Amino acid sequence: MGFNEDFELLLRARYPLIYIPTREEERVEAAIAQSAKRGDRSVYIWDFVDGYQGNPNDLGFGRRNPLQALEFLEKLPASVPAIFVLRDFHRFLEDVSVARKLRNLSRLLQSQPKNIVMLSPQINIPDDLGEVLTVLEFPLPHLPEIRAELERLLSAMGQTLESRVLDEIVRSCQGLSMERIRRVLAKAIATHGNLQPEDVELILEEKRQTIRQTQILDFHPATEKISDIGGLDNLKDWLLRRGGAFSERARQYGLPHPRGLLLVGIQGTGKSLTAKAIAHHWHLPLLRLDVGRLFAGLVGESESRTRQMIQLAEALAPCILWIDEIDKAFAGFDGRGDSGTTSRVFGTFITWLAEKSSPVFVVATANNIQALPPEMLRRGRFDEIFFVGLPSQEERRAIFAVHLSRLRPHNLKIYDLDRLAYETPDFSGAEIEQILVEAMHIGFSQNRDFVTEDVLEAASQMIPLAKTAQDQIRLLQDWATNGRVRMASRQDILK
Repeated sequence: MGFNEDFELLLRARYPLIYIPTREEERVEAAIAQSAKRGDRSVYIWDFVDGYQGNPNDLGFGRRNPLQALEFLEKLPASVPAIFVLRDFHRFLEDVSVARKLRNLSRLLQSQPKNIVMLSPQINIPDDLGEVLTVLEFPLPHLPEIRAELERLLSAMGQTLESRVLDEIVRSCQGLSMERIRRVLAKAIATHGNLQPEDVELILEEKRQTIRQTQILDFHPATEKISDIGGLDNLKDWLLRRGGAFSERARQYGLPHPRGLLLVGIQGTGKSLTAKAIAHHWHLPLLRLDVGRLFAGLVGESESRTRQMIQLAEALAPCILWIDEIDKAFAGFDGRGDSGTTSRVFGTFITWLAEKSSPVFVVATANNIQALPPEMLRRGRFDEIFFVGLPSQEERRAIFAVHLSRLRPHNLKIYDLDRLAYETPDFSGAEIEQILVEAMHIGFSQNRDFVTEDVLEAASQMIPLAKTAQDQIRLLQDWATNGRVRMASRQDILK
């Protein structure tokens, strides 16, 4: 069901106290007014500064007095259907008199056709009100709603757009609040005098600004290509087969949306690069989640941030949600020391992973699979779990070729790729990149271009992680070779 259907069901079921976390006051109040009209109910709106508004007889009542605002309900006849919208009321819930009054009203209103609706930009509910308040999510605008707003604006300007351009602008607005959509469209009109295809970039910048303000997700540019990944042929084949899985043709074929991918392996082996390359190859926006940002100091805020992250990712779908080093966020949690916050955040997250129907493709990376809770590895959370191990000699040659093609595209032939690959056993992709940087420093310091011998000298001076953390890496490789995961490299399969 949509918001209006859910809201009207709560009204008919006489849920007395409804809590709607949203930053879109104007839009949610319009939706409430529509539902009230269908149910033949009056709407009374209160805020701390102006008190009650709308009805001249009650204008200003309860101004700067939240307790008086609640007492207003008892002034109306018990049989009169009404909805009382209280703006920013979450700020007063810690007050003992306000909390007690709400609990008294929750019993009284169960026998009356009246409902209290609290609007708040975040969920902040004290424990003593948890049983009497019902939280109802208000989603960001859906595509039909955005299209209707855009068509209304075009009609007002007397402008028409090609269907393809209109679809592109509508999709680019997805994930923004209606207020931000109107604002960025006004900015585009002020710039050109009308709407143009180039305004998509203006809208995307507004989207990046919105995501930055959440301080939870980052809008990450994805310029890396699948061809930039050296080796990992089995993983790349898997990704290439799913390149069109988000298309309408795939829906008509009956294919479900791909759910996600868990990449496990040694540090520096290309897991993060793969996440970026997926977004570029599939032409989808890449959102990066720092799980540590979900956790906040206030009670209930971490859970609220998790729900906000999910809502934003789903509003921007289809998209790639990249979660780097997820093992560090949820490793060995047991609920001690944080009142169970980590457990609740983890529970919300993995439930969403299992039940989500939106086209959000989750790419999670982990260095230590044994640190992850077993629930994370259960089938249904991800489509596949791949192990990304140290590159073979053939893969190291491909990695050298990728980097040198970028650094010295015109002189690639002067480098002995076979020798470089042979002389760098146990080096990861990140370490190969680093020894090339060191070789460039050697050549630059001697006023010449760097050559194969410089790369080998740099390699001889570096101790790879495979040697410094030999025991941990051996345990990880043994775990992977027991058949518990799929190998990203064909060489690993053949061993």
